[in-house]
Amino acid sequence: MELLLTLVCKLDPTPEQSAKLDRSLQAFAAACNYVHAAVDPRVVNKVRIQAQVYHTIRACFGLNANLAVRVCARVAANRKTARDRGHRVKTFRPTSADYDQRIFAFREVDNRVSLSTVEGRERIVLAPMGDYQRDRLRGRNPTSAQLCQHRDGLFYIHIQVKSDAPAPHRSRDVLGVDLGRADIAVTPAGESWSGQEIRAKRDRFNRTRASLQRKGTKGAKGAKRLLKRLSGAEKRYQRWLNHHISKQIVETAKSSGVAVALEDLKGIRDRTNRQRRTKTERRRANSWAFYQLRQFVAYKALGAGVEVVCVNPRYSSQTCHQCLHIHPERSQSYRSGKRYECGHCGWKGNADYNGAQMIRLLGVALVSPPERARLSCSLHVNSSVVRKLPA
Repeated sequence: MELLLTLVCKLDPTPEQSAKLDRSLQAFAAACNYVHAAVDPRVVNKVRIQAQVYHTIRACFGLNANLAVRVCARVAANRKTARDRGHRVKTFRPTSADYDQRIFAFREVDNRVSLSTVEGRERIVLAPMGDYQRDRLRGRNPTSAQLCQHRDGLFYIHIQVKSDAPAPHRSRDVLGVDLGRADIAVTPAGESWSGQEIRAKRDRFNRTRASLQRKGTKGAKGAKRLLKRLSGAEKRYQRWLNHHISKQIVETAKSSGVAVALEDLKGIRDRTNRQRRTKTERRRANSWAFYQLRQFVAYKALGAGVEVVCVNPRYSSQTCHQCLHIHPERSQSYRSGKRYECGHCGWKGNADYNGAQMIRLLGVALVSPPERARLSCSLHVNSSVVRKLPA
């Protein structure tokens, strides 16, 4: 399996080069918008799109042959994604352009990239890179990239490096990961990452934004500058935190020689938003970046040769991992806060730990051969324990 890694490197163009890059992004976006309007929206094949509009793109937008081909491929890819997600393609903005090996080149010897623009080829110096980017580009000859202009107005090159991923290690044991908001992730190995800090940061950013927006026209310039400076800070911190957590999860699984089991939480926001909650609670729940964490675990595991499986989390918080007895959903006698007590076998402990163990058992059932993938509840009842709980 092929592993695709994207390295974000900052460009250090001259003022003249910046103007050329800006005009190239404007032309690329304008060409994408023209293609999407001119070609039947049902056409999602890039070759068919190219056959209809290639010469018009070359004549009207000043793009060279390969950039014109990349325009057709961008529109086709966006249409396919929108169709799969049930959305519609929105307007293309001049924030990025795709490059292949004919119009992009990386020169390690002088730390430059060569890019085609609407006014010819430009060799642009890269800003000093970090050790992470430098190590992964050393001795490599990347063949694709994306020119981007971020919110700060600066230009970056997203270089795509391809490599062969190691074959995943087949294991019959699994590291279960229970995802949540109070604790972002909990594993049976005793690892736990609290969500209190990220919740406090989100609340603080929300209060700051609300305070600045209430100022209205009074002090508007200063408020706008501060909002711009704070823009993305919360997102960057969440991204860093998820990178940190996913790295430790994958390292634990790799050192133990086991697979990783995650909860498939697709659609959880739709289900929870139907419940009556306060505005604050709704905001906190909708800002939970569980899918990003799942993506980070998946690609890090791919590079480490660790298998990842997703399990249905239904009833995992209500099931005792010791006896597999499922407690009634409306009965709260088995759980109080983070404390779990099974009324069937008497096991007591942390509720998130119990959930992680259940995710592990479900994962083991998936990676095990079919004849061994069985889960069942013991019919033995501890009557002395049952009498302690309310009827």
